[in-house]
Amino acid sequence: MALADGALPVLPLGADKRPLGNCRNCTGLACGGRPNMKVPGSCVCPWPCHGWAAATTNPSVLASRQWGLAWRRARAIGYHPGGAGVTVVDLDNPDAVTWARATLPATTTVATTRGEHWIYSGTVRSVNGVREGLDIKSLTSYARWLGPGTGAMADVPAAVHALVAEKPAARSAPCAVRVPAPAGGGACPHRSPTYLERGIAMAEQRITAATSGVHATVYRTFLAVLSAHGRCGCLTETHIGRLFTAAQAKGESARHCTDAWANATTALGI
Repeated sequence: MALADGALPVLPLGADKRPLGNCRNCTGLACGGRPNMKVPGSCVCPWPCHGWAAATTNPSVLASRQWGLAWRRARAIGYHPGGAGVTVVDLDNPDAVTWARATLPATTTVATTRGEHWIYSGTVRSVNGVREGLDIKSLTSYARWLGPGTGAMADVPAAVHALVAEKPAARSAPCAVRVPAPAGGGACPHRSPTYLERGIAMAEQRITAATSGVHATVYRTFLAVLSAHGRCGCLTETHIGRLFTAAQAKGESARHCTDAWANATTALGI
């Protein structure tokens, strides 16, 4: 709770350093979520219950019954670096540490079991294996909390940006989803196309502005859009593509977007 009060989005980790399921359906990852998730996998719960997207600073969520069992089983605290506005250079062996000391500017440093975490101010794309024993953890990733570390924090250096740029991102095209028109057809109840455009723009903004609980924000936003526009037939694949693009820009996978959309349509009986 103290870390969350300090604007660090946190989540419970097990003894194996993996995120724990924070709800009954996801205990032991029985939901089918990938064990070492950077993006929550095939879990289709309507809230974020494991993985980096579950990290939050909300004290009500952290103290809720939903999270209580996971915290009691937790053996470590994880956090979402990107949500805290930082990047962790995870140096996993002595050779990687030696390389960092010769190449990167000094910054806040935290000792780990096998090496060190070098923490910089600013966010970048998360990439594993940019060098032998070196991972970049920032957006769409989590790291283990091992203490505040020592040394003044520097900005993300050009060398880290270069390492990230060397690994091209594997991006999926936004998934097109057709929303069926209501049975029997009928006229669109919206008085102006401006109403729909404003709603889609607000939905994009809501997703883009999320700093924690990204999975839940995407689901709730999809639910709100479908609730307002899903039955009249005015939504097009272009509108839906915009929402998927905004979600994927926050680190959601195409499959995850499709699952969230399907859950929203099911919840509304569309």
